[in-house]
Amino acid sequence: MEYELRHSARKFWIAIAFLGLTTAYLGIVTVHYLAEYFSESSEESDLIRATRLDPGDAVSFHNIGRIELLARARPQMALPWLETATRLNPHMASYWVDLALARQAVGETALERQDLLYALEAAPRTPEIAWQAANLFLAQGSPDDAMNAFRLVIENDPPITSLAIETCWKVHPDVEFLLNNVIPSNADEMFLGFLRSRNQPAAATVWEKMYSLQQPISRPHLFEYIRDLVAHQQAAQAALVWRQAASMAGLSAYQPSPQNLLVNGDFSLEILDGGFDWMHQKTRGVTLALDPNETHSSARSLRIIFDGPGIEDAGIRQLVPVEPNTPYEFSAFYKAQEMDGAGGARFALQDLHRETSFFMSEDLQNADFWKKVSGSFVTGPETGLLVLRLARVPAGSPIRGKLWLDGLQLAPSDRRIAYDERKLQ
Repeated sequence: MEYELRHSARKFWIAIAFLGLTTAYLGIVTVHYLAEYFSESSEESDLIRATRLDPGDAVSFHNIGRIELLARARPQMALPWLETATRLNPHMASYWVDLALARQAVGETALERQDLLYALEAAPRTPEIAWQAANLFLAQGSPDDAMNAFRLVIENDPPITSLAIETCWKVHPDVEFLLNNVIPSNADEMFLGFLRSRNQPAAATVWEKMYSLQQPISRPHLFEYIRDLVAHQQAAQAALVWRQAASMAGLSAYQPSPQNLLVNGDFSLEILDGGFDWMHQKTRGVTLALDPNETHSSARSLRIIFDGPGIEDAGIRQLVPVEPNTPYEFSAFYKAQEMDGAGGARFALQDLHRETSFFMSEDLQNADFWKKVSGSFVTGPETGLLVLRLARVPAGSPIRGKLWLDGLQLAPSDRRIAYDERKLQ
């Protein structure tokens, strides 16, 4: 009997203890639930309740600080809330950025800089944080700190990299400084793309660095750079870039030689439509294709089908760097079928920038065999870049028929070679 009483008493006290623990647990859960509920509110009064229920939760303190800073434009009132948030969670970079904003608004420059450095330390690989810090550093008048932050932005290659490069150039337009201190090697190609149409000498400096490091470059970016150099009449630099890009863009097979300045003159390679390879512009009434069934110099030729009026040229052309006052010889092979129309198609070589015509072939009329066409000319005193195209003469007149081209060559004439050899003797 006595044992049963003791056993019952023990069970009673265990139940009481369990009930107390359960009640305490439910109380804690309820407090946390209410704190979380209020912390998700946009009302400041609810957020204040959340801080009282859970004074260790940095989120509510931060949200109150943002309301005071941004919604109510009271940075001084925001400071204690934001300071508490960073103290409770110093690893949240956005808290430090907001605190820096408040510091800037009240003129606490030294503390603002320290907060921004803490933000970058908390998120060293987050470009969005680095972007905000960089712009705040600029507003503060700390360009060196800003450049360090912009480098973090560019290193991580986010969508805002191009905007970061543009901002850096506006702040410090010194290509050597930016290459050595701000622009990482993985962004040199983008830096080149930014400079190529804005500052040709600076772009050349970037290119020299890329070439010295043998950094790969995408063909589209290379073609754009070549196009800008040509537009600025820098034919020699464009030709140099093309040669140097042979290994950087996989263009070794697309290089001219002393025996033939034309690239891919036998159409054995795919047409790149850029740089110093063939470029094609879609032309109404003209169809182009590589044809493996009609061959002369390689395993295929270029087939051109004419069908219609309004044709001025075939839409296929190539830019060729040359020397001024220099004799050259041009030759090509063609076949033609069912050609109909006044005149015909002709090979034409002219100065790209001055439109001076140096060579115009005979009409490419019907020929059921590979017929050679050739001619010679001397470039002008200022000529540095030719364009080779297939012109329609007379322009715009209706023409129909099929034409195949192969074995195109352009080289300095033997007269120039003999003259150079005599000068060396």
